[in-house]
Amino acid sequence: MKRRNPRNHPAAPKGYLLWVFLLPSIILLLFFAIPLVALIFRSFTPDFFENALSPQAFQALTLSLVTSSITTMVTFVFGTPLAYLLARWKFKHKAWVELFLDLPVVLPPSVAGLALLVAFGRRGLFGAFLGDLGINLPFTTAAVIFAQIFVAGPLYVRSARIGFEHVDKQLEEAAHVEGANHLQLFYEIMIPLSMRALASGAILTWTRALGEFGATILFAGNLEGVTRTMPIAIYIGFERNLGVALALSVVLIGVSVILLMITKRLETADPD
Repeated sequence: MKRRNPRNHPAAPKGYLLWVFLLPSIILLLFFAIPLVALIFRSFTPDFFENALSPQAFQALTLSLVTSSITTMVTFVFGTPLAYLLARWKFKHKAWVELFLDLPVVLPPSVAGLALLVAFGRRGLFGAFLGDLGINLPFTTAAVIFAQIFVAGPLYVRSARIGFEHVDKQLEEAAHVEGANHLQLFYEIMIPLSMRALASGAILTWTRALGEFGATILFAGNLEGVTRTMPIAIYIGFERNLGVALALSVVLIGVSVILLMITKRLETADPD
């Protein structure tokens, strides 16, 4: 007699029970898919490539790619140690640290932009101090990067922290027994074993930074070639040139789809 594997999934529902699950699923999936399909269908006009390759579109795309890449690199350098600290160390008020990390993810983008402006603007909390150093952040390319890090960085820290938490603690103990210090443990064991989670978090951060709009337009403004990223160019194009807005939207969707497919592949890949 064949034994049932407890790990096997239960049989799919049949009859009316099938439609109890299938119908609402189809309705919600169509709700997600129809606007995207309509946008892609509407964008393919004889002027599509002209709009997608226009100087304004190319400039916005280049700026978005550069700032998103810098954001991801900065977040990796500063966020990886923080994620390791949160995953492996116990300290007082750790819950408050995690709360401040999660807040930018759930805050409305306009609130995030206003917070950055109040903190680092010319009349902000640190504005006078930065001014004395000759640093002016608002309405610069650096402000774009600041806004992207603020809203997208927590995604990387969250993913990296989960990756570090899943590393077997016995490996950590064995490394200590062999004489490895904390720095060697971090670079030679924890990072290699968590690389899939780190890569997934980096891709999510890059994608979120690429699509950032609300905080950027409040803190960095809309200066062509300086702070006008793809989302802002799409917003401006909606008012001035709908064809450019549609073409840039399709490009942004395409890049996001590719990155999400890579992330999904990383999550489902065999660790061996």
